[in-house]
Amino acid sequence: MSKFEFKLPDIGEGVTEGEIVSWLVQDGETVTENQDMVEVMTDKATVTIGSPKAGKIAERRFKVGDTVPVGNVLVVLDLNGGAAEAPKAEAPKAEAPKAAEAPAPEKAAAAAPAPKAESVATAVGDIKETLPGMQGSSLETKSDVYSDKPLAAPATRKLARELGVDLRTVKPSGSAGRVTREDVEQASSARSEKAPVSAPPAAPASPAIEAPRPQARAEDERVPIRGLRKRISENMARSKRTAAHFNYIEECDVGELIKLRERMKPHAERVGVKLTFLPFIVKAVVAALKRHPRLNAVIDESASEVVLRKQYDIGIAAATDAGLMVPVLREVDRLSLVDIARELERLGGLARSGKIQKEDLGGSSFTVSSLGKLGGFVAPPIINHPELGIMGIHAIKRKPVVRGDQIVIGDVMMLSFSFDHRIIDGDVGAEFAQEIVSYLQEPDRLIVEMS
Repeated sequence: MSKFEFKLPDIGEGVTEGEIVSWLVQDGETVTENQDMVEVMTDKATVTIGSPKAGKIAERRFKVGDTVPVGNVLVVLDLNGGAAEAPKAEAPKAEAPKAAEAPAPEKAAAAAPAPKAESVATAVGDIKETLPGMQGSSLETKSDVYSDKPLAAPATRKLARELGVDLRTVKPSGSAGRVTREDVEQASSARSEKAPVSAPPAAPASPAIEAPRPQARAEDERVPIRGLRKRISENMARSKRTAAHFNYIEECDVGELIKLRERMKPHAERVGVKLTFLPFIVKAVVAALKRHPRLNAVIDESASEVVLRKQYDIGIAAATDAGLMVPVLREVDRLSLVDIARELERLGGLARSGKIQKEDLGGSSFTVSSLGKLGGFVAPPIINHPELGIMGIHAIKRKPVVRGDQIVIGDVMMLSFSFDHRIIDGDVGAEFAQEIVSYLQEPDRLIVEMS
């Protein structure tokens, strides 16, 4: 029986590990070459990995929810198509680097031998998390180590690497002894503030802050929080925990915008594009960002720096069956209204079908979130960390407005803004919001000033 060990490939962009979201094949199942085999969630996107060869699934090395380092055996294939035998778990041997290349620490970590799934994820994490702290400081004593194989999510491990925190020395507060983001941040803060006298590693402020487990009932159903929903949970919590949100709400009389769109719709339809209000809104955001460049930026907290972006990449929050995703419109200032409409349609279709690519996600500097017809009256959005601002769009409603000395029925859309008050002062955020309102209320001005 010819066996082939398929290892989790290098997905690129610095990704060193992934979480198993779902298996699309079962042990003993016959697969064809390139047949979808497993869905893996990384910090960048969810990717579907196909079978590299035709054969039969002899063994799946990891379960749904497990974290797999790049380079570790994901599945064993029987290339002869014989009966799937359960081979003994052998520790994969690290491949020898080429003579002219020195292995990077993360690559070396990924190739570390591991007898089972859980130890693969934790042991590799140990290697990677200890590397940053080795430079210029002595390693912690054995008494400071809570676990030689700490449990932590990929995003938590990434944060620990960025802050130079050794996960072994962090007291876990999560379920099943898992180290959380809060644990890492508290450990980092305690390390920077403590006096030269040795002190025990930082621990959660009080065990009481951990939420009690709900009482179990026979009719209850438990749904694991994993995959995209887990990423959303972590990112939203981090944004609310770190950014000092302040909100600004304004209404916008979009009667003239409605007229302009009606005039332009036939031209868009002739080239096969459905023209919604969103391309106009995105253009208004870019025009306002050019006047307020401090908002076209992201925060690098590890370096205490604001990174001012020169490219206008706008995130568009999109609801999908799997959860909220933020595809990115690249270089919006270079696109026409028709180009934006076409790109929005492409990204929306990929997001809803679950086929969005990693190059279409991440790297935005400002985000627009729309609930469309479900927009309600006011719903201040949560900032898409590490950005400094976000705008929420609400449904257009017919309501009384004052024009001159007259009260008339107008078409009014509410706009909700959230800004990071650590960097963006209130007057700056308000001026930015009013700039967008001005463009949407006088869209001819927007067309004239388009680059």
